[in-house]
Amino acid sequence: MSCADIMKALSDKTRLAVVEQLFFGARRVNEINSELNLEPTLFSHHLRVLRQAGIVVTRREGKSIVYSLSPAVRNGHNSPVLDFGCCTLSFNIKSEGS
Repeated sequence: MSCADIMKALSDKTRLAVVEQLFFGARRVNEINSELNLEPTLFSHHLRVLRQAGIVVTRREGKSIVYSLSPAVRNGHNSPVLDFGCCTLSFNIKSEGS
């Protein structure tokens, strides 16, 4: 995936909001969408774009799908920075609960 493709995937504020939530750890779909309140089909579209870009990964836990940031783009567990190889993206986020 090219840098332009990655930036295109992150060019939507909803997808950026999903990524920000995942800096605090893996979350189930309903946990992520509880803050965004999107129609399920639209929300699913945004998650698919992030997954296809390699920004998030999934795993199944029972009947739930759990999303997390891809280890390939994570730049340290305590740092709100994504490293795509071609560029890095830093988020100015506060810790959860702040």
